[in-house]
Amino acid sequence: MNRLILIFLGIAIGCSKVKKPWQASYSKTKPIKETIVDSLKHPWSMAFISEDEALVTEKDGNLLRVDLSTKKKKIMEGFPKDLTDSIRVVWRGDNSGIFEVVLDPDFKNNHHVYLSYAAKQQGIGSATKVVRAELKNDSLVNIKTLLEAGPFTKEYFHYGGGMVFGPDGTLYITMGERLFREIDEPKLPIAQDLKDKRGKIYRINSDGSIPDDNPDYGSNAVPGIYAIGIRAAQGITVQPETNAIWFSEHGTRQGDEVNRLKAGANYGWPIITTGGYRSRAYVPPTIEGAVYTDPTWYWQHTVAPTGLMFYTGDEFPEWKNDLLVPGLSKGSLWRFRIENDTIKSAEELFIDDRVRSRKVVQSPNGRLYMLTDEDNGKIIRIKNTTNTH
Repeated sequence: MNRLILIFLGIAIGCSKVKKPWQASYSKTKPIKETIVDSLKHPWSMAFISEDEALVTEKDGNLLRVDLSTKKKKIMEGFPKDLTDSIRVVWRGDNSGIFEVVLDPDFKNNHHVYLSYAAKQQGIGSATKVVRAELKNDSLVNIKTLLEAGPFTKEYFHYGGGMVFGPDGTLYITMGERLFREIDEPKLPIAQDLKDKRGKIYRINSDGSIPDDNPDYGSNAVPGIYAIGIRAAQGITVQPETNAIWFSEHGTRQGDEVNRLKAGANYGWPIITTGGYRSRAYVPPTIEGAVYTDPTWYWQHTVAPTGLMFYTGDEFPEWKNDLLVPGLSKGSLWRFRIENDTIKSAEELFIDDRVRSRKVVQSPNGRLYMLTDEDNGKIIRIKNTTNTH
């Protein structure tokens, strides 16, 4: 048996315990893995230019154009020079590098790509940066900075960097709060401070301007904030059936979550968490008048969820419109069935063949792929052995 489906008969909300027991049943679908491309340096994101060609970011390497049919890889030139050094091969605790790549909704005409990465200032530190560039002759040109989530600090953690275009053409961006230990939080925690760019989710126009219908956080707030109280969100995606936006969130000691994004919401970090604190002596402050939004789902063990997506292909009929969530911890890959913003069931896939999973993506024709977070990173095709597609 290579997978286990766990049916959860209630919603795990806030810091409460599971309200009803897990029950087991089994899916008829029999997915298998097929390695398509390997020798990648910790791939982070993948954006399809066509059915067989995609832009792929290597967290510890480059922006690549990858041909899935010939397996050829080509480095895209012109990446911004302020990219942090790739020292993760020396120090595993460094989370810096290249993160997300997404195509403009009008890419065929304007050739715009959007990239998030850890930018450096010599002698000061790093910060998450988002740029727009034009892809021309395998090179990035006309680069424009859209968002820089300073201050630059010596912390090399929790950059965020997840991006997705909403149905209305606005760009949603996750920004981590960057701290490793809660005990280092200022009196007003970073993710709760509207004057601090870190620990937020942003919504901006494709040129970097701010949409008129964004939440109003006041004149002193950082422009573009859409939600606050974020610790280390990476994955963010649109639910095609409803146009709702969902994102994944890393906890510390447990506390990993799946959240439905709501305008003006406060997701609570570090005041509330479904897990524990890395600094066990940390006591969060009370913020008078604050209202917190509970997660739609949380795990009671560490999953480290990353680049999630809703499946809309035909190869896996049982999975249609389900949410797929990969994870770094223990090589998780989860499938969630959602009804009316409520997670009704969860299936963990490939429990006998685990690998650190960074992102799942779907090709224009509906083929399903997974990126593995390894020194020898891979693009893996997930195929249905019960189907002839």
